[in-house]
Amino acid sequence: MARPAQEQLSLLRSLIDARSFDEATLRILRSFLVSKDVESSMQVRYSFTEFLRSQSISVIRSIASKTVLEKLYILDFFVRAFAIVGDVESCLALRYEALLMRNLKSASYQWLHVSSVEWLNFVEDALHSGFHSIAEKACQHALLSIRKNDVLEPGLDGVPENAGAIRTMTRLRNCAMTSIASRSVQAQAAEYLTRKSSEQGKSKIICEEKQCLASTSFRNGIKRQNMRKLQEKRSPLQINDE
Repeated sequence: MARPAQEQLSLLRSLIDARSFDEATLRILRSFLVSKDVESSMQVRYSFTEFLRSQSISVIRSIASKTVLEKLYILDFFVRAFAIVGDVESCLALRYEALLMRNLKSASYQWLHVSSVEWLNFVEDALHSGFHSIAEKACQHALLSIRKNDVLEPGLDGVPENAGAIRTMTRLRNCAMTSIASRSVQAQAAEYLTRKSSEQGKSKIICEEKQCLASTSFRNGIKRQNMRKLQEKRSPLQINDE
């Protein structure tokens, strides 16, 4: 029998509190997401996504004093956990943090060096998922890293060994920047149309109010004119009666 969602979350929390960042915990998470009911499955995934987001923030804050290797191990656990629940944004964000950490520490620990292939895979995944801003930032870091290594280790023919990677990364960066600019233009256009629609709505209300006032004034004017005519007709009659 399937465990209730709250019981599942409680079990997962106890595993994370116990720092069980291993494959066994990920298998348990996968088993919790098995459901024949699509609507129920979506609700469970949402609950686990929110839970993992809060837990990841708490855990990452608590490991500031850990070694680089321990930090990367925990980041990898949450990357895989977010991938299981389908939270692409959080998955990419933590992958990016792990790459930045390795890139920063690689000056002291060469084995942490981020290869051009790893940068390329990440950028392509980010672009494919629609996260153009993070893809553009990753391209910038990748280009700096690749060019730095080219200066240190040129190819045998004098041409940088990663020249092809630089061209590819530059193309992807330009693609990301174009998409960001396009989205910005679309957002501005949407904002303009919304504002224009609001202004037109206000103008319509004012126009209707003016038309209403004009119509009321016209009717009142007709009434006053009719009253004057009636008074004019009654006056001779009153004189004759006297």
